[in-house]
Amino acid sequence: MQVQSVILSSFFWGYIILQIPSGEMAAKFGGMVLITICIGVNSAVSLLIPIGSYYGGWKVICACRVLQGLSQGLLFPSMHNLIGKWVPLEEKSRLSTIIYAGAQLGTALQLVVSGFIAEAWGWPAIFYANGGLGVLWVVAYVFLGADSPRQSRMISDEERLYIQSSLGHVGTEHKKLPTPWKAIFTSLPFISLIVTHCGQNWGFWTLMTEMPSYMKQVLGVDIKANGMMSALPYLAMYMLSFPIGFMSDYILKKKWLSVTANRKLSNSLGQWGPALALIGLSYVPAGHVALAVALLTAVVGLNAGHYTGFMIVHIDMAPNFAGTLMGITNCFANCVSIVAPLAAGAMLTDETDPHQWRTVFYVSSAIYFSFNLFFVIFGSCEKQPWNEVPQDKDEEKNSHVEKKISAF
Repeated sequence: MQVQSVILSSFFWGYIILQIPSGEMAAKFGGMVLITICIGVNSAVSLLIPIGSYYGGWKVICACRVLQGLSQGLLFPSMHNLIGKWVPLEEKSRLSTIIYAGAQLGTALQLVVSGFIAEAWGWPAIFYANGGLGVLWVVAYVFLGADSPRQSRMISDEERLYIQSSLGHVGTEHKKLPTPWKAIFTSLPFISLIVTHCGQNWGFWTLMTEMPSYMKQVLGVDIKANGMMSALPYLAMYMLSFPIGFMSDYILKKKWLSVTANRKLSNSLGQWGPALALIGLSYVPAGHVALAVALLTAVVGLNAGHYTGFMIVHIDMAPNFAGTLMGITNCFANCVSIVAPLAAGAMLTDETDPHQWRTVFYVSSAIYFSFNLFFVIFGSCEKQPWNEVPQDKDEEKNSHVEKKISAF
């Protein structure tokens, strides 16, 4: 068990390190380059894991997982950077949701399919399948992808103009702006973003790491032995992300709420909803499998609200530094991801005691509620003044001329 714990945690040792630097690198080199490196490295390492485990044992596996974590540290900041360049304002909620919800679909498919692959061809085939699919994706993305609409050869001039007009990028060249670190870390709306991201990760990773033990030890259900049952919460999160994303864009289109109020509504659904469902789950009697699975599915599924909540506030408040902001919040939040299961373990001296489990669930619910409340009070999607870096006189003059030409 100790070796297993070290192997499972080793991914996060690498993952945390590059979160903040990757946001800066995405702004400088573009998100496409970093995402290609991320998936390419992960695919290559996945292909090497079965060989590494045979010749080097668990220590080589740890080294592989650290390397995968390092490269995956590039992922979310790069995705935010690309979304900021590619997704029109009118479609931001639903398209961002479709992009980020892909993680849940991938997890669900992995849980369902891995058992069949292992049974047919042995456990190494799981890693070969992952690595092979990743290599195919990289090849396709190199030919089909682009860092921005301006650089894409796969879209029409009309589509390019539509995206750039929506984002205010017409006639502008990408530049790496100096990051206003002091303004960022002294911004209360941004601090509230860090807080709610940490609250989300505490609740979600407590669920993901501890729930199988709770279901088995207290309710007598071994969900790990059932691929479909393990995948159900992730599938629910994936499926619920679509109506939530479309609802969020529809509310903005009808102007029923401001952007800030809309994001806070989605985020509250994604954090306060699971907080209530968690408490309900802790009181399910032993043997009531259907009710327990339904509540677990609701807890994880409602989490989809955060896709149209805090996840895209980084882009709303400072599109020029969205990748860097995501790197910062994700760094703090993943430190919490490591602490949360350890805290749950400290509370559980007897895994068969439902009262101790209630303590774990109540703590998670309290963190969900209070951290989101902080965001509801202090969060903002208004574009922050530090998003715009002062221009020199020549740039200001050129910008003024461009505006006159556009108006004409």
